[in-house]
Amino acid sequence: MPRAHLDSSSQTGISASTRGIQPEWVTGKENSWLKRFRAAFAGRVEKDGGAIAIEGARLVEEALRSAIPVDAILVNEIGRKHLARIGPMLASSVRLLATSDRIFAHLAETETPQGIAALVRPRRASFDDLLGGPGTPLVVVLVGIQDPGNVGTILRTAEALGASGVAACKADSLGTAHVFSSKVIRASAGAGFRFPVAEAISLPILQTQFRVAGVRIIAASSHVPAADSLAPWQTDLRGPVALLIGNEGAGLSLDVERAADARICIPLAEPRGIPGAKVESLNAAMAATVLLYEAARQRAEAAGIKREAGAG
Repeated sequence: MPRAHLDSSSQTGISASTRGIQPEWVTGKENSWLKRFRAAFAGRVEKDGGAIAIEGARLVEEALRSAIPVDAILVNEIGRKHLARIGPMLASSVRLLATSDRIFAHLAETETPQGIAALVRPRRASFDDLLGGPGTPLVVVLVGIQDPGNVGTILRTAEALGASGVAACKADSLGTAHVFSSKVIRASAGAGFRFPVAEAISLPILQTQFRVAGVRIIAASSHVPAADSLAPWQTDLRGPVALLIGNEGAGLSLDVERAADARICIPLAEPRGIPGAKVESLNAAMAATVLLYEAARQRAEAAGIKREAGAG
């Protein structure tokens, strides 16, 4: 079966991307492409390369701009309107598919699907990738962070504030949310397509690799401040640094904190009008944002650069 049928205008030398593309029609429970989309949206990563499913015009466009491999794009009737815009970005190897509104709604995870989805293969970063790039290494290490929204927010913030990469690790039996799940990708606005992200890395092995590479390990503590813990602005974050962010409830284990080169504890104000009360610790994404901003501030100051204020 051909990849796509072009309308008659395309046969006169007019670009199909500007005058219309007719994708293959797919339907039925046994269709191999629909099976792949269904499995990918359910979080079952393929063994032969790890294709994941994304949904929504913005994410599909981000994937195409990032030049990661795209296996297929699936649209329903509403989603066909996006084809003219993304047509110029499509490689000839991309399978272009269409299905009914009912089947698409059953596949997609969002409550109001935009009618376009894709099977993509994000780049899995190596340890060397995490330290690469033009600047001084700044790696964010997620240790047992389970909420996809938190993971996605950290990825987006890490990219925006100049981190060199993000690594996802387990905390004993607590795994970090899959960094390439559709929920994380949506929360990150596609950040995982554009800069180094590694997952399923052993924390002890990662700690050893950091020490060999001369990267200081900084633990973000959610426990009662210890005598040796520092506020973010009291910690030198200008050199090669790995910031460890722990689980939403338990934080980092005391053993992990004590093994770090330094411990950071974010000071919190006391609630007004409630003597003796304490503010709950910041969630993982907010804590990571505070630390990344402080690292960016210190590095810009050291380089004699004033960051221009900008909208998010």
